[in-house]
Amino acid sequence: MSTLKPSLGLRDHLRGELSRAIHLVEFGDFECPFCGQAQIVVHALVRALGDQLCFGFRNFPLEAAHPHARLSAEAAEAAGAQGKYWQMHDLLFENQHALTVPHLGHYGEQLGLDMHRFVADLQAHRHLEKVRGDRHSGAISGVTGTPTFFVNGIRHEGPFDFDSLLAAMTLAARFPRAG
Repeated sequence: MSTLKPSLGLRDHLRGELSRAIHLVEFGDFECPFCGQAQIVVHALVRALGDQLCFGFRNFPLEAAHPHARLSAEAAEAAGAQGKYWQMHDLLFENQHALTVPHLGHYGEQLGLDMHRFVADLQAHRHLEKVRGDRHSGAISGVTGTPTFFVNGIRHEGPFDFDSLLAAMTLAARFPRAG
């Protein structure tokens, strides 16, 4: 049984408060089609569990298979530096087929980002260490592919459909979080 290292915290991008009973962490890749499918499930879980759930996303770009994954993760982090992480996160997953540099710039404009800062962040790879830190967290937590989920700090070994994840989270809510 793998545990999440480090545990979900303020360094993460969060949907919901850390004080909530259920923590769901996804290690994902913006270019991974399975992660794209998982977003539908995650959004449904967020709606279904409401104020019981804190969801965190960590970057785990699989660069060998997905050549735009790392820069897309950097773009999400750069948008996050301007307070628009989740908006960029969602746009990237909605447009997985279009993740080249010009597309990333278009998404930044669409979100109303300070484009000078956004482009400079991408060119200088200012958020690469955050992406690498997330990737390292996944590696030491036993992540080998995407998407990989952790429920209250314990790796979810089952499928990532709505019913399976909801059952795991309902059970986990009865026990203290690991890690």
